[in-house]
Amino acid sequence: MLTRYRSLISDSSRWEGFGFRPGDIVISTAPKCGTTWMQMICALLVFQRTSFDRSLDLISPWLDMLTRERDDVVADLEAQTHRRFIKTHTPFDGLPYDARVTYIAVGRDPRDVALSWDNHMANMDFVALIDARAAAVGLDDLAELFPDGPPEALASEIERFWAWVDNPAPPSAANAGGLVSMVNHLATFWSVRDRPNVVLFHYDDLKTDLEGQMRRLAAQLDIAVPEDCWPELVDAATFERMRAGADRIAPDTTHEIWQNNQQFFHRGESGQWRELLDEEGIRRYYARVAELAEPDLVQWVHREAQLVP
Repeated sequence: MLTRYRSLISDSSRWEGFGFRPGDIVISTAPKCGTTWMQMICALLVFQRTSFDRSLDLISPWLDMLTRERDDVVADLEAQTHRRFIKTHTPFDGLPYDARVTYIAVGRDPRDVALSWDNHMANMDFVALIDARAAAVGLDDLAELFPDGPPEALASEIERFWAWVDNPAPPSAANAGGLVSMVNHLATFWSVRDRPNVVLFHYDDLKTDLEGQMRRLAAQLDIAVPEDCWPELVDAATFERMRAGADRIAPDTTHEIWQNNQQFFHRGESGQWRELLDEEGIRRYYARVAELAEPDLVQWVHREAQLVP
């Protein structure tokens, strides 16, 4: 039985009854771990060109997202004749499994994710988001999802960081979010990483060896790319090129939920958390993450030679 994950903007039950095709690709990451980046890489590999006839979020829709009616999203996917690649933030245990489908997950240092999430929230137009949700699915379930009302607004960046880290809600709760959700997401993929149709990437590897990681994915997907095409495709997947094309690459620009589309691509850096945490903060963080994940997964996602005890 699949785990159901619900939030203000998504509901994994929308996957129920979805008809997969052989060769479909499911891009499943925790938020702010390189989702849009991986969608763009898949688009470049599938189409082998750097410009498309529609925005990226229509080519690679987020099936779970509650700002569009499910029937409309499914109809768009069924009309596609190219190899489909679908976005989701649902962990592996909430997704229907099909051996003909490739499931892609991306990990990132959670401390950088927390800071990226902070920017994400600051850049969001919540009125536009709620209006889009109301038009698509209504708002009648909000009292059930959030019986205690909206969370308290926190003034400082460090307070918001620790609220993200220490959120005690279980991963499938509507108000979960934060470290508990991210670690759970990765753990569900980590446990099946040996399956031939499951592939894990790390954000830092994409940063340091973009071409190598794109070639790795092409091999996984059995996509042949002419050698003379690689330089142009890799260049189009860089942070700078994607930020410059934010109006057609950032998600859900149709509903204008971002105050600034380019700000969606904020910094795209690793290690930015070092500007925020002192030694005591690092120890506190590792004590928390050790409660949530197995040591091998903690080591893999943090990419540090020695973790602070």
